[in-house]
Amino acid sequence: MHLPSPGGAAMIERARAVAGAGGVDGTIASGLIPEAIDCTVSEALVLGLLKQGVRKFLAVFGHGSTDIAEVLRVYAGAGALSVHAFRNEVAMAHAATALRWQYGEQVAVVTSIGPGALQAMAGSLAAASNGVGVWHIYGDETTHDEGFNMQQIPKHQQGLYGQLTAVMGESYVLHTPEALRTALRRGSIRVNHPHFAGPFYLLLPINVQPKTIRGLRLGSLPDPFAPPPTVVADDSTLAVAIDLVHRHRRIVIKAGGGTRRFAAEIRALADAVDGVVVLSPGSLGVLRDDDPRNVHVGGSKGSYSGNAAMEGADLLIAVGTRSVCQADCSGIGYPSVEAVININGDLSDAAHYNRTVMLPGDIGKVAAKLADALSRRRPPEAAEWLAANEKNKARWREIRAEATGCPPLYDSVWRRPVLVQPAALEVILDMARDAGATCLFDAGDVQANGFQLARDDEPMQTITETGASYMGFGVSALVASGIAERPQRVVAITGDGSFMMNPQVLIDGIEHGVRGTIVMLDNRRMAAISSLQLEQYGIEFGTSDGVEIDYVALAGAVRRIRALSGGDTRASLRAALADALAYDGLSFVHVPVYFGSDARAGLGAYGKWNVGNWVDEVQQAYRRQDL
Repeated sequence: MHLPSPGGAAMIERARAVAGAGGVDGTIASGLIPEAIDCTVSEALVLGLLKQGVRKFLAVFGHGSTDIAEVLRVYAGAGALSVHAFRNEVAMAHAATALRWQYGEQVAVVTSIGPGALQAMAGSLAAASNGVGVWHIYGDETTHDEGFNMQQIPKHQQGLYGQLTAVMGESYVLHTPEALRTALRRGSIRVNHPHFAGPFYLLLPINVQPKTIRGLRLGSLPDPFAPPPTVVADDSTLAVAIDLVHRHRRIVIKAGGGTRRFAAEIRALADAVDGVVVLSPGSLGVLRDDDPRNVHVGGSKGSYSGNAAMEGADLLIAVGTRSVCQADCSGIGYPSVEAVININGDLSDAAHYNRTVMLPGDIGKVAAKLADALSRRRPPEAAEWLAANEKNKARWREIRAEATGCPPLYDSVWRRPVLVQPAALEVILDMARDAGATCLFDAGDVQANGFQLARDDEPMQTITETGASYMGFGVSALVASGIAERPQRVVAITGDGSFMMNPQVLIDGIEHGVRGTIVMLDNRRMAAISSLQLEQYGIEFGTSDGVEIDYVALAGAVRRIRALSGGDTRASLRAALADALAYDGLSFVHVPVYFGSDARAGLGAYGKWNVGNWVDEVQQAYRRQDL
């Protein structure tokens, strides 16, 4: 039996008015609908999100979200928004993260109660770890508490999903419909936070969604949060930082992911302090690859030159970094540093190290203020420090050349010579750049080798999700390019393990019109962990399998996918990539790669971190220093 939409003709009229006026504000100004309306909570939420600039809703609907689904159907039909259906909530969360991260578009994830919400929340770890603001809208148990709702947590306790999501980020359970205004305001602050945004979880009890809000004033729905930049107001603190710069000779700037929007300011600061810049995987391109002050990525899996700069520096200027364990080798990456200047919008991150002068606020404004002050008081010459770093950078170029120039090596799994990952990645990265494509890296060995090899000249040429290192992120993120207003050509580089976490991208990619390429480097294992096991314990365990899969046939089974074998040589890989990149749709290239004891199979690790049997060594080193 078909029932009429609860909102009826009035909701359809409002949807058409919003679409015709180009948004809620335009509708209010034009007087097309009354300023105060009666509508369901679900429609009020959609109107509130539209006012926040959300025009795209990524959805896996379930019984916990049928009411909001009906509202979205009506508004999508009127052209006020678009709805994009997915097959897996984790992949959907990744695509939403990429849509905001790569394209800057406001987006909402909509799913049901129970397993769907838990999967979407799990996927939101990537957004939470990388400071990406995404709206997450989930169903929730009914407020009447008439008994367990199917798929709620089976425990005699109230509000458990709200507690779970609050642990991951910021959460609001809309128990009372009239509290929607506050929920939207808090959500807007979270997803638009200027220093470290993140997911906001708005939980809608099943029985609250269809409730009517009487006299909702559309003008009362909050506007997007847009705070002005802030800078350090205390000149005496700035003077202490300037004094530190003048008293030190070996200065390193650690540019974290928060510096991506401030490339010019970071370059100017590096000149002003006469120092070098160590990048994070998330800040590739903040300095051009060939910039003499760019010594590349540093950390436990960084570069030879980046780690050498960290080890030799006597002053650290940390900018926009959370100092995660792999970025600073679990706290032992700067053994010679005597003091720290920390520029960060978050006070906790700014206070991470001892002996720190904190310069909190907008990274671009604060860095520019410090650089301008230093330009009036020339810092000491650091020619010897720059020369040493240039020598280390030259050595790093040699290491990369040795690995990328390695010929195919015999592999016991493939029973023939196949390409090593650095050689394959160099071909992929070079051809992607020539094609003007953005590279999305999945977690694992491909990610580590990828950010060690990347030669970016501007931010966001390479997107590598190292905040959570979520397997399956790279291929799932590809789908964002089929949804974005101004899509880019994209190449998702993945391993066999990461790909199989979210293989439904083959279907979603076609469904959403992705024009991009998946390149799978296949060594039939989780090579990053196998390598770690071998380095720490001399033997691998539980990180490989004996299952043979024809991935070209698997991808080719989805109609309209161009599935290709990359072969075992650089020439065959180039030919396959040329075909794939020329294809006007989604293409897939499978590349068997070597795994074994030959050192040329990877680019090495130049730091330690607090895992496995390194724990005692790392923790003793940490206790010996005062930083």
